[in-house]
Amino acid sequence: QVQLVESGGGPVQAGGSLRLSCAASGTIFSLSDTSWYRQAPGKQREWVALVTKGGSTSYANSMKGRFTISRDNAKNTVYLQMNSLKPEDTAVYYCAAKLRTSQWGSLSTYWGQGTQVTVSS
Repeated sequence: QVQLVESGGGPVQAGGSLRLSCAASGTIFSLSDTSWYRQAPGKQREWVALVTKGGSTSYANSMKGRFTISRDNAKNTVYLQMNSLKPEDTAVYYCAAKLRTSQWGSLSTYWGQGTQVTVSS
């Protein structure tokens, strides 16, 4: 059993910051590429950022310079530091992690349940 749990969301004023966490627990052999996505009301889920197993990062254009994704492999945890937040950043934020549950197992993608971020103007 594998579980991804996001935390750190909540209400914040425009210009403020939040740090989201995505903690993977359960039978995990190795945590590979992990992404953050978000879904605003009435909109499709969109990709936000990616961190590879080796620590390389990439971002959606609208998040570059404001968001920073990072990981702590020892804790099987991925973070999303969000600065200069805007009302349009309001959404449910999800993490999606590719991982193996055994040495010879295949990579599978697991999703968390999401954490709400609400940015007020």
